[in-house]
Amino acid sequence: MSMRSFSDRIRHAVLFELIGIAIFTPAAAWLFNQPVAHMGVIGVVSATVATIWNLLFNLGFDRALVRVTGRVAKTMPIRVAHAMLFEAGLIVLLIPFVAWYLGVSLWAALMMDISIVAFYLVYAFVFNIAYDRVFPLRELRTRDGAASRALAA
Repeated sequence: MSMRSFSDRIRHAVLFELIGIAIFTPAAAWLFNQPVAHMGVIGVVSATVATIWNLLFNLGFDRALVRVTGRVAKTMPIRVAHAMLFEAGLIVLLIPFVAWYLGVSLWAALMMDISIVAFYLVYAFVFNIAYDRVFPLRELRTRDGAASRALAA
């Protein structure tokens, strides 16, 4: 049973945040009628917090998954739960900053963050499926490669 290495987790988190911020900043500036620079700051701070949260959450989630199911492979329902739990934790971490930086109430920041979370919820779901396909676990690459060679023989 193999889990992702620490360096793989770093690659995952950095790629997730870089691609996400490239999409988020201009879209959020347009959607919320805010200057791109303000949304850029929100995006960079959010990405930094999210990167740290991503590393911690994914490590804890995978360990819990192995403890409960005995494996790290994720079914679709587990992927949905994973994405929703990740985003719920991120909301709690980011609302106070968004309210303070944009000078809005906590309620307004929550409403703004809910729409941001809707984007990131879908993005996280799609990104993680793509990441697992582009960077499969070593044991899956070995097993799938052996199966392909056996079929070709």
